[in-house]
Amino acid sequence: MPITVRPATKNDIPALMALLVQVNMVHHNGRPDLFKGPTTKYTEAGLSAILADPATPVFVGVDESGRVLGHGFCVMQHSGGQLMEEHDTLYIDDICVDESARGLGVGRALYGHILAYAREKGCYNVTLNVWTCNPGAMKFYEKLGLKPYKVGMETILYNEELGMRN
Repeated sequence: MPITVRPATKNDIPALMALLVQVNMVHHNGRPDLFKGPTTKYTEAGLSAILADPATPVFVGVDESGRVLGHGFCVMQHSGGQLMEEHDTLYIDDICVDESARGLGVGRALYGHILAYAREKGCYNVTLNVWTCNPGAMKFYEKLGLKPYKVGMETILYNEELGMRN
């Protein structure tokens, strides 16, 4: 199935909202202590603002009929200062492929398009975060050649289920 990747438009908002629920539920199922579900991290109005901002490019992968099969939310970032070297980074805030289209190359097409976009913009690197409760995403990103560059760690201090502090 040929996949086309293009910038998202306001007409894509309903499909983006549905995909955002799928992303949320992966995280909710993996970490219900942190993620509410089912919900989305953006409202439709918030998505409109994101789509209008050149610093937050959003791409969609579509099939021949134009059906949105996946999305990639990105954020242009600049680092530097006294401690860090100056770099422009394209941060991938979110990649999601519709559950019904996984394994069809949509995610790979989105990631390839995002890399090309970052190169075109002169970015030094492309980064993303992945939750350890989402091992499928971790494997996917590793297959694409991404490597960990920092690790977040935690200690949970309160367990609501047990009603006690650790």
